[in-house]
Amino acid sequence: MPKISNRGELLPESAIRKLVPYSEKAKAKGRKVYHLNIGQPDIKTPPHAIERIRNFDFELIPYGHSFGNDSYRKKLAQYYRDRNLDVDVNEILITTGGSEAISFSFMVCFNPGDEIIIPEPFYANYLSFAIATDVVIRPIPSYIEDGFQLPAISEFEKVINPQTKGIFICNPNNPTGYVYTKEELEQLRALVLKYDLYLISDEVYSEFVYDGKIHYSALELEGIGNNVIMIDSISKRFSACGIRIGSVVSKNKAVIKSILKLAMARLCPPMLGQVVAEAAVDSPPEYMEEVYKEYLGRRNYFINALNEIPGVYAPMPMGAFYAIVRLPIDDSDKFCQWMLEEFEYNNETVMMAPASGFYSTKGVGKNEVRVAYVLNLEDLKHAVECLKVALTVYPGRTL
Repeated sequence: MPKISNRGELLPESAIRKLVPYSEKAKAKGRKVYHLNIGQPDIKTPPHAIERIRNFDFELIPYGHSFGNDSYRKKLAQYYRDRNLDVDVNEILITTGGSEAISFSFMVCFNPGDEIIIPEPFYANYLSFAIATDVVIRPIPSYIEDGFQLPAISEFEKVINPQTKGIFICNPNNPTGYVYTKEELEQLRALVLKYDLYLISDEVYSEFVYDGKIHYSALELEGIGNNVIMIDSISKRFSACGIRIGSVVSKNKAVIKSILKLAMARLCPPMLGQVVAEAAVDSPPEYMEEVYKEYLGRRNYFINALNEIPGVYAPMPMGAFYAIVRLPIDDSDKFCQWMLEEFEYNNETVMMAPASGFYSTKGVGKNEVRVAYVLNLEDLKHAVECLKVALTVYPGRTL
């Protein structure tokens, strides 16, 4: 039998999805599973976007432009300008989700063996994208004790070498919920200028920033327009994960031109997805205000309730709808599987993502999980109660 490639062997299983077979078995037993493992909101997609699908009047669904539909790109450009970002329609390329935007960016910005620096923990799939494109991730640690703030610039400089070609951040951060300050971004700007690096900024959760914090985009940093690539998606903003519509935004014309070549090879982003996305961008302010307040309420309840469980610690996220939670356990992979395979409370259990999958440094995150507060308050209350009881009976408890 032919051998799998080295790349195929190295690709990790998704920390977010690898336990799905166990959750399916739990459900087959009749158990209710509360999904805190994945950022799949239970909030409804904007009704007018759903209505646009119902009234889709094409007699066939054709290929679209490889750049993305012109009408959607124009609306997206206006959306960015309304947020005080100087973006032209020709600086936007529509992708099949934010995932494709990242993969395309890696392919055109980096050669095989080039290195990018990413503060860890980081979104688990970044590692898969890097392996798939033969890019090497150089992680530098951030810490739960200080809320996962940006590591000191001296830590970045320790790992910079001739192969270093970029820095990658997620702001607001998945999985930690941290929001980088303007001062932190200015420090990165200076580093990017000093070493002439790319700065790739995943800003999918920019609408969800709490407690009076302000989201500053990497696109706002002066003097590094040709170094910055912004990754965006409407999946979480409009609770439309399944339509798979993202975007790459950059003032670097060579980057956009090169990504367009890849976009041509994959033909076009999903036509129906763009129809939904274009309608969703027209959502009234009331929709976003309601969604924002809902996530804020969920965050306030959920994080406070977790911190009331003996031995549990979770810093309060500043943005997005995720948190890294430290638990009194021996191994988060074992614990999360045990929760699905062996534990139940009132015929209910909880699915979480082992945080070890959000670190590329081996052995780190073994007593942490990533959780997503994307469920309604009643479900979150049940999930917290399940977790509280589970931690009293888990055989690998450490405290």
